[in-house]
Amino acid sequence: MLNSEQIDLLHHSLSFFDKLTPSEKEMLINDAAIKKYVQGETIFQADNDCLGIIIVQDGSLRTYMTSEDGKEITLYRLQAGETCIFGATCILDSIDFDVYIDAETDCTIIQISSMTLSKLTTNNVYVELYAYKLAAERFSDVMWVMQQILFLSFDKRLASFLIDEANKQKSLDIKMTHEQIAKHLGSAREVVSRMLSYFAKEGYVTLSRGHIRINDKNALYDLR
Repeated sequence: MLNSEQIDLLHHSLSFFDKLTPSEKEMLINDAAIKKYVQGETIFQADNDCLGIIIVQDGSLRTYMTSEDGKEITLYRLQAGETCIFGATCILDSIDFDVYIDAETDCTIIQISSMTLSKLTTNNVYVELYAYKLAAERFSDVMWVMQQILFLSFDKRLASFLIDEANKQKSLDIKMTHEQIAKHLGSAREVVSRMLSYFAKEGYVTLSRGHIRINDKNALYDLR
């Protein structure tokens, strides 16, 4: 059962909420489930049943793809208040996209089941338009990642990642291992370590175990 704060989150996160009929709103609220996950727990994987829509109440989620040899690359990350629908590909027939979603931190999400979402999209055009718009936005995030991989050298990609991470954390101190960065960028840990060592040699960063301190943000900006 949702509390008033969680209902407000639904209202602000789903642009179609005000376009629902009273009975549709009741169905949505009654169906919405609160789920908690611990850091590292898998929320969705490609061969799972359709997840529906998820809204992050608190914490952070990581959406990624894997290669045949097990290499991972982050497509996008979801923070509190953000919404994901790539787990709803069984509802949006024209979208066929195999992704995985893990809890990057301990988190709480609101999940709207695929059954309820399917009923709403069938009966309410505003819900259908929202679903396609959200899927298109996430697909745009994916295309940006693919563009980075195809057209940017690794030093530029790593510099961009460090800057984005510093901006996200609002700190020049990034608590992240080389292995974690490699998973985000779809690279090998050894490649990340070599490039970070070069950055450290140039004075751009200072390295310690599980920690990167940005010393010269402007130099990283120039690289990317």
